[in-house]
Amino acid sequence: MDVMPLLPRLHLLRFPVGQAYLWRDGDELTLIDAGPAGSGAAIAGAVAALGRAAGAVRRVVLTHFHEDHAGGAGELAELTGAEVMAHRLEAPVVRGEVPGPPPVFEDWERPLHEQAARLLPKGDFTRPARVTELSDGDVLGFGGGATVLHVPGHTDGSVALHLPCHGVLFTGDTVAASPLDGRVMPGVFNLDRDRTVAAFRRLADLDTEVACFGHGDPVTGRAAEVLRRAARAHDTPPD
Repeated sequence: MDVMPLLPRLHLLRFPVGQAYLWRDGDELTLIDAGPAGSGAAIAGAVAALGRAAGAVRRVVLTHFHEDHAGGAGELAELTGAEVMAHRLEAPVVRGEVPGPPPVFEDWERPLHEQAARLLPKGDFTRPARVTELSDGDVLGFGGGATVLHVPGHTDGSVALHLPCHGVLFTGDTVAASPLDGRVMPGVFNLDRDRTVAAFRRLADLDTEVACFGHGDPVTGRAAEVLRRAARAHDTPPD
């Protein structure tokens, strides 16, 4: 796992597949996503390397249930005592009570998914004992007030988090940056591609300076312009 500073309050944690973000408010830390299974100890080690005790991680907010984002949440909660949070539609999947629906792949996505799957740990993973359920419009107690945005499409209960006081947006997998050329685009491996594109447009309407994606390099300046330009590229031309 690589740890990269983005802002004085914000670090990127990059895994072989996917990434998470660590936000700091004074001595209190919030993790957005938790990496794949087995990541809990590595995240706790990164927190220690930043000069914080493991218990400083107060909450883990999951953007969706996919293993590369939620796999480390249960382990990290056991290590830190952090509260795990997810949208109410994702929480039963995160807890392991029901299976999550698989993506509806476009043909070109299948080899990419197979490649990513080979990098993920095999088998099930530690599930958090409790998951606090979130809804659209909830405001969480970090970053000066983090607004929960329900953005279905990648999964039914995908969420983004907007920190308007800081101009920071965490998009989850609704938005991605291409590893080839950095191009910002709707995420892949979606349950419903059309709803993902609609959610992308909703996020592009926000006033955002920094946009943090589930995959690919963040945009660390004038992110709203980048997102809006990318959203226009997916507008349907009039008949």
